[in-house]
Amino acid sequence: MRQGTRHVALGACLLIVAVGYGSTRAAAADDGWNPAAFGEESTLKFLTVGPEEGDHWTTVWLVILDDQVYIRLGTAAAGRMDRNTTAPLVKVRVADHEFARVRAEAAPDMAARVGTAMGEKYWTDLLIRHTPHPLTMRLVPSQD
Repeated sequence: MRQGTRHVALGACLLIVAVGYGSTRAAAADDGWNPAAFGEESTLKFLTVGPEEGDHWTTVWLVILDDQVYIRLGTAAAGRMDRNTTAPLVKVRVADHEFARVRAEAAPDMAARVGTAMGEKYWTDLLIRHTPHPLTMRLVPSQD
């Protein structure tokens, strides 16, 4: 194979890889997952499926930190998350979008920052912060 032909072939391969990588990176944005836009919302809903109760939508506050969506759960919501038969996946409704496959990841290391951000965003957190919130979670669109 001539040197010029090899360069063209190599360039074509690199272009295919770059386009493929860009399309997978853009997939989350294309489906509407946009944490910056969600920051303007006051609540989101997530769906858990209990082994006995079935489907249950829970409404919670959200904050955006480091371009990630975080929620803080009270005792009842944390219990539902623990019993969720689809774990770690949940459905999420936010900003007029529904996302069918979102990973709910425990983020205990973020509890203090999330608590502070909740207090800054929601004035009623002056009262709510004194109730137990045993679970802080990061919501991430699933790539599966």
